[in-house]
Amino acid sequence: MDSFKEKKIKLPQTNFTGTVHLSMAIEAEEDYNTVMGTVFFEPKARTNWHTHTSGQVLIVTKGVGYYQEKGKPVQFIHEGDIVKIPKDVEHWHGASHNSEMNHIAIVPNADDDRTDWLDRVTDEQYDEVLADNQISTINLSEAAIKNHEALWPNYESKAAHTDPELIEIFDNWAFDEVWQQGNTDTKTRVMMIMASAIAQGALTEYNMFVNAALNVGISPVEVKEVLYQSVPYVGIAKVVDFIDATNEILTDRGIGLPLEGQSATTRKSRLTIGFELQKAIFGERIDQLLLSTPKDQQHIPEFLASNCFGDYYTRSGLDIQTRELLTYSMLISLGGTESQIRGE
Repeated sequence: MDSFKEKKIKLPQTNFTGTVHLSMAIEAEEDYNTVMGTVFFEPKARTNWHTHTSGQVLIVTKGVGYYQEKGKPVQFIHEGDIVKIPKDVEHWHGASHNSEMNHIAIVPNADDDRTDWLDRVTDEQYDEVLADNQISTINLSEAAIKNHEALWPNYESKAAHTDPELIEIFDNWAFDEVWQQGNTDTKTRVMMIMASAIAQGALTEYNMFVNAALNVGISPVEVKEVLYQSVPYVGIAKVVDFIDATNEILTDRGIGLPLEGQSATTRKSRLTIGFELQKAIFGERIDQLLLSTPKDQQHIPEFLASNCFGDYYTRSGLDIQTRELLTYSMLISLGGTESQIRGE
């Protein structure tokens, strides 16, 4: 299968402003009567005004961008959005001020299509988006802005444009009032939120906080260890999608996989070391638990010691205290785990 990334070419400044690349998937000379390619816009990059006699379809695959038809307001477009551009309608599209934007562009009836390139979208026209931007009406505290910006520098929230009142309420609460409580450092706080998101199956929010983690200096190894720590509590069936999402984010950031191994036990040592670690955390009641467990159920505490503690808790990359906090976050978020929470 051909790769888009291997065919990326830079597009000319005659029809574009800023840095724009193109990877063709279906060329005009191919026998499909359709042209399709992925266009990569760096922040502030955009097309000139133009028209297509056959129309066009855009499928946004990454980032935040703008789309505007002549005489109409600018639309914010985000990953997953599909823009259907009518025939012969004058329009432009490109990345937003602070975010790159990639989209797949499809031109049907390519044999008969003609693209007419028109005037450049000036900086003044482009910056009018900010003047009309609904986010300017959101009244956020200085602390909320500072803390949010530390996690996601230059991030443009889709919800800030569609639900500004909710964002004003939530951001002031979550990134100011809540942030002031306790003395938990930012890195630990972010990892606990990641653990909670995994337990709740909240993949979109998890993706946000993986990026935040890397932005605030949490290492790729630490990110992976949060993920691995969740496996014995949440289950691999629920965690597998989070593994894929994490690997995609790391790869997009140029981080090679697999990461350096962090295992600290072997198949022979994991049970003994796991029991020792359990005792160090929970005390001598672990011995009492073993003695009180029926013979035909002995494998259960042994699984707990060898797998949960021997395989996962002993790994390097995170200390025991952090792993306990992550486990606590997951158990609370899972619900129905009151007895385990009391045990923690």
